[in-house]
Amino acid sequence: MTRRPLTATAVPLLAASLLGLAGCASTVDGSASSADGGAGGGARGSSGAGTVACDWSAAPSANPYLIEVPPPAEEVPAEGRVGLRLVTDAGEIPLTLARDGAPCAVASLVHLTGQGFFDGSPCHRQTDTEGLQVLQCGDPTGTGAGGPTYTSPTDVSGDETYPRGTVAMANSGQGFDGSQFFLVWGDSRLPPAYTVVGTVDDAGLAVLDAIAASGNDGSNGPGDGAPAVPVTVESVSVGAG
Repeated sequence: MTRRPLTATAVPLLAASLLGLAGCASTVDGSASSADGGAGGGARGSSGAGTVACDWSAAPSANPYLIEVPPPAEEVPAEGRVGLRLVTDAGEIPLTLARDGAPCAVASLVHLTGQGFFDGSPCHRQTDTEGLQVLQCGDPTGTGAGGPTYTSPTDVSGDETYPRGTVAMANSGQGFDGSQFFLVWGDSRLPPAYTVVGTVDDAGLAVLDAIAASGNDGSNGPGDGAPAVPVTVESVSVGAG
């Protein structure tokens, strides 16, 4: 069985992109160097105690599904944890994000949360194939091509794994992340190409299990499509880590 990767889709490739986990269009040229002390690829190095500077790039202007959002501050926290309270119409899914693993991606999610970017957005993809069991959210347009008008470099070391309970960023396969993320409800065998930002707690996993039990419409192929019972993110808020 073919398993779609977790990629973000550029608009001209939208139809063909069904071989990828669609996320924000991220085809902007750009490079990222590792931060001092091991902070990830989205950071340019330490700017002060417990902070890093991030490389925010413009997303491709030809993508009509992008939503105008100013990027976060250049300098962001690189230590500690932050909680996100993801409230869906299927139940609450609490997330814990780790800044030390991917400070720029975490800062972007927190920034977008503060902008109300995710409120009222659909979780547009659910997979229950062997080796890929995720719920994908974070695109307010629900097309798989939406996201903010900025991107950050994908932040990986090559050692990433995606067991049950992982929260990670979808991407275009071209080294940039947008707003789309996936929640792993079953151990998934993926290449280490997706920025890991945190974990789902046990209560959230129970909600994901209930969503998964309803299946999907198979619109992207057997076991892969929109959730059979639509899932909407009603609100996201920042809490304690």
